[in-house]
Amino acid sequence: MAASADAAVLVGLGSDHDLPVLHQAAQEAAAHGRPLHLLHTFDWHEAFAADTVAAPRDHAEDLITRGAQLAHEIEPGLTVRGEIVEGRLLSILIRRSEAAFLLAVGDSGMAGSGKCIPSDTSAVQLAARAGCPLLVVRQQQPPPGPVLVGVDGSPSSTLALEWAFECAARRCTRLLALRVVEPDEDTDMVTDQLAEVVARFAARRTDVESESRVIRGDPGQVLVDVSRSAQVALVAARGDEPGGGMLGAVAQSVLYHSPAPVIVVRGLAEAPLTGPGARPNRAQRP
Repeated sequence: MAASADAAVLVGLGSDHDLPVLHQAAQEAAAHGRPLHLLHTFDWHEAFAADTVAAPRDHAEDLITRGAQLAHEIEPGLTVRGEIVEGRLLSILIRRSEAAFLLAVGDSGMAGSGKCIPSDTSAVQLAARAGCPLLVVRQQQPPPGPVLVGVDGSPSSTLALEWAFECAARRCTRLLALRVVEPDEDTDMVTDQLAEVVARFAARRTDVESESRVIRGDPGQVLVDVSRSAQVALVAARGDEPGGGMLGAVAQSVLYHSPAPVIVVRGLAEAPLTGPGARPNRAQRP
């Protein structure tokens, strides 16, 4: 589907633990000229179980207010909207993501935990079912490295590459396109294919320095290893992989184990990546 020109960066605020997500979400919204929409869900059953019915509602309103204040501190000129909706956060975020430009959430503590992450974890469910790209923010700040994108030759990874070029332009940094091949694949042929598709998008974004690299190994593990020096890693929700799951094995590996923030690119058609109020990148600034 195509997001509208004024589609927002949507942030799910479940509790105070989600406030750190706002730093990167606000920056993404400002860079792409999009409003920021803060969403909190309210459960009346929990409210009636509390000491007073008013207390949970007051806390919800306070959370939205503090979230908006924090977003304005990060990006003073940003348009910020707040909303409290009755229902379950996960199901509402999935539904609202259909009309969003980008959905931003925390990683549920998965990065670096070394544990088996349940498939019903919010970030995992959203990566598999959201109707727009999903930004999963880590607890640790990333290094000032490149924008990393995994490309396997599939149409969905080509969309991820296009999104990555726009991200690199808005972040004023370089792009690294990575293709991981099996031991029996023709490396020279794959290198030429990758260079050709990267060059096609580089011709449109001449302000972005780009590099394409082909490495042999396990795709998920290689991408996780390289992402350690990246400021954000992008993968398609499903690439050129067998099976019909909603989230591919490579996307799962990067989502679970990359220390960098991850953007799972999904729900895209021919949508404009930049809104009318986009912040100019460094090459465009006066």
